[in-house]
Amino acid sequence: MKQFDSFHGRHYTSPSKIHGHLLKSLQFSKAITSMEKPVFNLNLIQKYNITGPRYTSYPTALEFSDFDDTDYREAINASDRKDRDLSLYFHLPFCDTICYYCACNKIVTKDKRQAIPYLEHLHHEIDLQATLFESGRYVSQLHWGGGTPTYLSDAQMTDLYQHISRSFQLRNDAEGEFSLEIDPRTVSLERISLLRSLGFNRLSMGIQDFDPKVQLAVNRLQSEEQTFQTIEKARDEGFHSISVDLIYGLPHQSVETFTQTLDKIVRMDPDRICIYNYAHLPQRFKTQKQIHAEDLPSPEEKLSILELCIEKLGSAGFVYIGMDHFAKPEDELARALENGSLHRNFQGYSTHADCDMVAMGITAISQIGTSYSQNFRTLEAYYQRLDAERIPVFQGLHINHDDLIRKRVIMSLICQFKLDLQAVSNEFNLVFEDYFASELAALKPMIEDGLVVQEGHMINVTSEGRLLIRNICMLFDGHMKSPHLETKFSKVI
Repeated sequence: MKQFDSFHGRHYTSPSKIHGHLLKSLQFSKAITSMEKPVFNLNLIQKYNITGPRYTSYPTALEFSDFDDTDYREAINASDRKDRDLSLYFHLPFCDTICYYCACNKIVTKDKRQAIPYLEHLHHEIDLQATLFESGRYVSQLHWGGGTPTYLSDAQMTDLYQHISRSFQLRNDAEGEFSLEIDPRTVSLERISLLRSLGFNRLSMGIQDFDPKVQLAVNRLQSEEQTFQTIEKARDEGFHSISVDLIYGLPHQSVETFTQTLDKIVRMDPDRICIYNYAHLPQRFKTQKQIHAEDLPSPEEKLSILELCIEKLGSAGFVYIGMDHFAKPEDELARALENGSLHRNFQGYSTHADCDMVAMGITAISQIGTSYSQNFRTLEAYYQRLDAERIPVFQGLHINHDDLIRKRVIMSLICQFKLDLQAVSNEFNLVFEDYFASELAALKPMIEDGLVVQEGHMINVTSEGRLLIRNICMLFDGHMKSPHLETKFSKVI
């Protein structure tokens, strides 16, 4: 029986409440046992720990070129079907404080008035976008990201959600996934109730690390108490899923300190945990200059922290979904991994493979049919385009036939850890062994190192290979030929 500690005056969570949540997890334990856990092999990780894409898309955004609203409308016309649901993403870029590690597209300001013209233009983009799609298309997934969406006032959030509901046809609470990112430091318990009443049924929140020294070094002071209370309140309000984010590789972290953070996270019992690798790139992200390189854990310590995460979360019953994602056995991501329906897009791993993603707000990236398109990155350009009654996209691409084939291969590997060569051959009317002859030759060293095994027409990623899935995918990436691309990506581990 799990309980939260009585810490700094924090009350205990009722045993009956926790028992109900844990019982649900145990009901799925047998169904998940066939999924292999990743194996931490230090020698292999050190050998293959190079830079590479995260494959939230293929091709990656580095391949985008000129793409305007005419191209965007053509993509919609080619993909617009009533039986194809929509996924909506809204980028709300404002934060009132800066976290030094952050590499997101954000606007840091305490002047809340800046959100007023942004929301006016975002409402206008919603109006323009809604007219482009057939009226019968449902929205089965909705997400507010940032920045910090809860930077907005209660009235602003209410107005925005209701405007979306009037403009698009949202599925009901049981069928749809409606989520937003929250900052427990800016969310009262009353606001959690408001978010649920609006229609949100999933929450994700950044934690990164509970160690006070680490928090001070990255300028994110967030108490355990306010975090725990936020999660308890979300459970009381009936949110379907709660996800938390951690980062390893931050200043002053060690195996010992991060063990304490993980123990507290496990007691919180979230449905999903994302543990991201901190990439220190102060030359690209100026706020990271506030982090002193000499305070970062050594490469060896950083890898030990990752190994700790894998072992501790596995022992606590979390399923390794892929890359940096873990989930409880009954979570939709774990079910999708088990039944082969897991998908990956700009929001990470997803269960909505058949949706067109319509992304709104500055920098937001849409995926419509076989196209990608990105909105302008600055407020000025975004406002000007919308004032001219035009969809504010400025770059993107139409995926060509070769990219479609390679996308199919890469997504199968990164989402299912296996690849059926014959299925790809049949789907695209080709002979896989001929089309990918050079790639299969390059795969042989990975076979010898035990990252993958090939038996007949199946390539299966081993337990040792799961942590290095990005390396395996890179072999089939047709855009990895340019050496300069190495500087554009983070290390795979």
